[in-house]
Formats: sequence, C-alpha cells, structure tokens
Amino acid sequence: MDLEAKKKVLRSFTYGLYVLTAQDGEEIAAGTVNWVTQASFTPPLVALGVKRESRLHALIERTGRLALMTLAQDQKAIAQDFFKPTQREGDTLNGHPFEPSPTFGLPLLTKLPYWLEAEVRHLYPGGDHSLVVAEVVEAGVRYEARPLVMWDTGWFYGG
Repeated sequence: MDLEAKKKVLRSFTYGLYVLTAQDGEEIAAGTVNWVTQASFTPPLVALGVKRESRLHALIERTGRLALMTLAQDQKAIAQDFFKPTQREGDTLNGHPFEPSPTFGLPLLTKLPYWLEAEVRHLYPGGDHSLVVAEVVEAGVRYEARPLVMWDTGWFYGG
C-alpha cells in the first residue's frame, strides 16, 4: 500500500471536533475527539473512536456513560485546552465552566453550543482506539452555531 496515499485519503474524510466527557464518582476525564458519527435513527445511536490508553476510555468502559459536546467554529482554543490532561478546579475543567448533565450528572461545558448524553451499547476494541456505539438518551442546544471542523484548524488526526 502507498502509505502517503492512505494518509491523504483518510485525512480527506470530514471530521468535526467535539469535547467528550466521562465521570465515575469524583474522577472526571475530558478530551477533544473527532472520530464521531450518527449511526442510527431508531434508536438514536452515535459511534465514536476513543483512544484505548486514555482515562476517557477507562471511565466510559467502567460506567457505560458519556457526554459529547460539539465545538463551535470559533472555539479552536477550547479544543486545544482539552488536548491536555483534565484538571478540575471547582466548576471548571481545564479552565472552562461546566455543569452536570440532567440524566447522568456528567460534565457539560457551558460555552459549547450542542450536547448529548449517551449510554454505551457496544464497545469494540481494535487497534489503538475502540469503537464506542452509544444510544443518545438526552440532548440539548444552548445556541445555534456552525460546528468546528478539522479542515478549519490546520490540524490533522487521521491517516
């Protein structure tokens, strides 16, 4: 296989940017993710890739619950803040305010426009990421915004 061609093809896929959170008691993990897609209307399923060696993966695997928030087009700096390990100070994560989600009490960043809570239905280990298929149980819109997409950042995570 031509490895450069493979990289270019996989990087040509359209990727949005999201902040994913999970929690088990006082332990919280949050991170920027981009391998996300809707997978079913009924029931409403999302599928996402989660790095297997991450705290996020461990908490999602342990609890079977996650919260996912869409970043707005002008929120690249927030996305960058969640490339770092999760630091909680009061009601902030990595310096950004959050509130508990209505169903599971998971952290929802209050500056991000769209959010959902989901329960894991399947977790498929594979390679360096697992494929998580989760059913959406609650969702909310704080305000309308154009989503941040990978092409707009100049970053690449794929290939």
